Amino acid sequence: MSAVPQTQEGTEPQLYPRRWAALGVIAISQLMVVLDATIVNIALPSARDDLGITEADQQWVVTAYTLAFGGLLLLGGRIADYWGRKRTFLVGAVGFAVASAIGGLATTGPLLFGARALQGAFGALLAPASLALLTVLFTNAKERAKAFAVYGAIAGGGSAVGLLLGGVLTEYASWRWCLLVNIPIALIALALAVPVVPESRADGDTSYDIPGAVIVTLGLASLVYGFTEAAKPGQGWGSGTTWGFIGAGIVLLIVFVLIEKRSKNPLLPLRIVLDRNRGGAYLTSVLVGAGLFGAFLFLALYLQGVLGYTPLKTGFASLPVTVGVLIAATAASNLLPRIGPKPMMVVGPILAAAGMLILRFIDLDTSFWAQLFPAQILLGLGLGFTFVPLSSLALVGVPGHDAGAASAALNATQQVGGSLGTALLNTIATSAITAYVAAHPPTSQQEGQRVGLLAQADGYSHAFTWAAALILLAAVVVTVFVKVRKEDVTGQPGVAHMG
Repeated sequence: MSAVPQTQEGTEPQLYPRRWAALGVIAISQLMVVLDATIVNIALPSARDDLGITEADQQWVVTAYTLAFGGLLLLGGRIADYWGRKRTFLVGAVGFAVASAIGGLATTGPLLFGARALQGAFGALLAPASLALLTVLFTNAKERAKAFAVYGAIAGGGSAVGLLLGGVLTEYASWRWCLLVNIPIALIALALAVPVVPESRADGDTSYDIPGAVIVTLGLASLVYGFTEAAKPGQGWGSGTTWGFIGAGIVLLIVFVLIEKRSKNPLLPLRIVLDRNRGGAYLTSVLVGAGLFGAFLFLALYLQGVLGYTPLKTGFASLPVTVGVLIAATAASNLLPRIGPKPMMVVGPILAAAGMLILRFIDLDTSFWAQLFPAQILLGLGLGFTFVPLSSLALVGVPGHDAGAASAALNATQQVGGSLGTALLNTIATSAITAYVAAHPPTSQQEGQRVGLLAQADGYSHAFTWAAALILLAAVVVTVFVKVRKEDVTGQPGVAHMG
């Protein structure tokens, strides 16, 4: 997630003897964070019914996590560097486990949302500390490449584990275990980390941009809340409350930019974002994240709510995306030195949008093999071809002392895009569902059930259409902004979390 500058750690041996054991510990914690990005999508329908969460508010189960995670990720990277990477890792793991316990035992929707936000906050400590530890433990170029390959494989493949584990736990135990499962994983990581993982910290200025972190997180939360209000009956896009929160969010984000311009040690150095290529990369990350996070949520809701799949069957039915990601990520890694990032970053969003447009034509009896399977393969291929070159592009020409902020910013923009996109697409879907029911009043109870299912399919169809538009816009952004040549792409490891 967040890489750190390769500073010399004078107190550490050049090659730490237990570095491969430490990699195993870091891999366990990374798997826990990645699992949480997909496992809740499978559990959401059951949790929603159990806790009485409305359709307008259901997206908070996803966005509370991604908002806190994305909003605090940059600060988490700074804390890990200055406070101590091992210490931050341990605190992050403990906090993540406690937040998971609160969520797993939640008796109301708001308590679950709060627990998910707390998970995101501690994840924002755990994830950058993990990657920073990798960076300082593996100083040999060949060994570092292997370590990052393991980390990247977990980032990509962990989502598949999350889908299947979410299905198994929801079907045979309870949706609550999709959160409680983090507790034993965190305890194992903690027990192994204490004796195996060494402490390290960065030198130099150790001041924190707390105001920047608070303002950017509040601004994003205000935007998401505004989108959520638009989905509620009696509010909508014409409501003063809706636009009040959206306006406040925009103002707070402008204030954040002003704070970063004047801060001596900014959370996000603006010189990183203002570079044409990196700016294009971050904007692409926001748009693709916005389209994909929401799409994954609605696909899980559609499979269970409309087609009547069990949670386990839903988990298996969602795997083609992961297959597509792994195929494309492998191909993209080989193609990157030959053709550079731009061609793949144009083709990737087009493939993902094509998959999204296939999903636009869902119905009550949509065939898995004829429609859902190829759509998901295309989505996965698009993801892989977009995020692998995006990781490299985000680090092109970045000075060593900015590498951590640049890498963390890429992942933060993806999470932020996911938060905003999920909230916006949920509003679009909910509004379309309400409009469909109003336009097709049922005359009997049996017809009412059918109209309800058709309304859901119609709402999700609208969401997939808008998701396709957001992702296609990313291809336009790449075409216009990205001018980097293949010669400019160095072999720096950049790991994007494709969750």
